[in-house]
Amino acid sequence: MANVFGATSTTDEVLSGQKLHGKRILVTGVSAGIGVETARSLAAHGADVVGAVRDLPKAEGAAAQVRKDATANGGSFALIELDLANLKSVRACADKLIAKGDPFDLVIANAGVMATPFEHTADGFERQFGTNHLGHFVLVNRIASLLRGGARLVNVSSAGHRFSKVDLDDPNFERTPYEPFVAYGRSKTANILFAVAFDERHRARGIRAAAVHPGIIQTELTRYMDPAHLEGLREQINKQLVEEGRGPLSWKTVPQGAATSVWAGVVAPAEEIGGKYCENCHVSQVVPDEVVFNPVSEGVRGYALDSTNAAALWKKSEEMVGESF
Repeated sequence: MANVFGATSTTDEVLSGQKLHGKRILVTGVSAGIGVETARSLAAHGADVVGAVRDLPKAEGAAAQVRKDATANGGSFALIELDLANLKSVRACADKLIAKGDPFDLVIANAGVMATPFEHTADGFERQFGTNHLGHFVLVNRIASLLRGGARLVNVSSAGHRFSKVDLDDPNFERTPYEPFVAYGRSKTANILFAVAFDERHRARGIRAAAVHPGIIQTELTRYMDPAHLEGLREQINKQLVEEGRGPLSWKTVPQGAATSVWAGVVAPAEEIGGKYCENCHVSQVVPDEVVFNPVSEGVRGYALDSTNAAALWKKSEEMVGESF
């Protein structure tokens, strides 16, 4: 009988018994938080992990345990520079990987930012949409030829996708008043739609794609949020939980937060997760748009899994980055 995992499962529990020797895995954002733990857990089970990061010195320090666990268990760990907010850097990273020519069995698009002030990327895109979606869109599509048959793409999204649909008419907030969590929601919905579209395009080669929500974890992702705002959000969540007859908010640990990424990447059956949104180590159910949003509650909005929306986002993304895939 297959193991059943859930909200409290950790990376080591999910990967127990897994032998990943010979598997090559690319993880973006391994200089902090769940990215480091994702890389560590995979390397500790024998995988050859490449970590793509914006700040190489910071990542070298943060990933010391990743190297140690990789060495001890027959895996390996290497770093490559990648600034998702600068398409010149994204393309340079992809070019280096293509030139090297080593194939990948799994790509985990983990890096991202949340609730930033209104800023633009080097290419003029609203920062969250540009970093969280467009940077990964270009990187993954440019290295798609390196994905072996049977490989997987896992996009780290968020329950925050329920804040907003994508707005393809005004993706850069040129006419819309900027709201940090609306922008975050748009980018996280885009992460899911990108997985849906990528899965449709590559499943004939046995390549599947999924999006995941890691859960609510205390990481550097909240660094742009006012502590008072963060506390107010926590109180609001707890009030909703009380109204639902549930206990107070319980933060996930980092190993619990990274568990769904590795579960979807190497443990879950490919047919089960392909084109889907997963959380707490299982595939999520669609919840109606009118259901009140609570980031602790499970569920994915239908608009984030809609193939027509996914195709429209793909087309708009190609227009924005000036490149067709």
